[in-house]
Amino acid sequence: MMHTGWVGMGLLLLLLLLGAAAEAALLLPGRPDRNDFAGMARWLVSGNSWGVLSTVSVHLQGMPFGNIASFSDGPPGNSTGTPYFYLTKLDPTAYDLSKNPRCSLSLSEEPLGTCGNKDAENPSCAKLTLSGQVEEIQTDKERGFAAEALFSKHPEMRSWPAHHNFRFYKFIIEDIFLIDWFGGPKPLTVSDYYWNNHISTFLLDGLAQ
Repeated sequence: MMHTGWVGMGLLLLLLLLGAAAEAALLLPGRPDRNDFAGMARWLVSGNSWGVLSTVSVHLQGMPFGNIASFSDGPPGNSTGTPYFYLTKLDPTAYDLSKNPRCSLSLSEEPLGTCGNKDAENPSCAKLTLSGQVEEIQTDKERGFAAEALFSKHPEMRSWPAHHNFRFYKFIIEDIFLIDWFGGPKPLTVSDYYWNNHISTFLLDGLAQ
């Protein structure tokens, strides 16, 4: 019985170390392997500070409208994979979202400086489009987290005019489109994208039982 217990504990510790390594890989500045689709997507979201947020336009009567939007997926050392925004309805993007939350966020590897002389459309210069909905954050706790995430990455946001009524928003991801090499979009589910957020907690809970 004791031998079996030690084997089980050893396996759990091994899995814990593997999970921690996978999670830490998301925080490293180096470019992930092109076959690590979840790692590549998370790296693009964590590394970028802005993207093109496309909405169903009110002022264009239903046409798509793409606009530059600054974002952050967490404070330093706590990349969550969920993009947070600081928006005002004086801008068409937030107003569009108040009428129809469906949208997409498109990012490129090019601003990260790792594409070299490649054209931004070259499939080996990774690109990512998250599709889903953007909603205004309703709880004080999550607003506090969003503020920490955004203001640590975009310090000047703290001084933006209060009378413009900026609010905190988050992206609810429903679909992921990733290209980081030739051959078309890479298979990546939302659960796989977020999997690294939970593996260490799951394993620690198992060890405690």
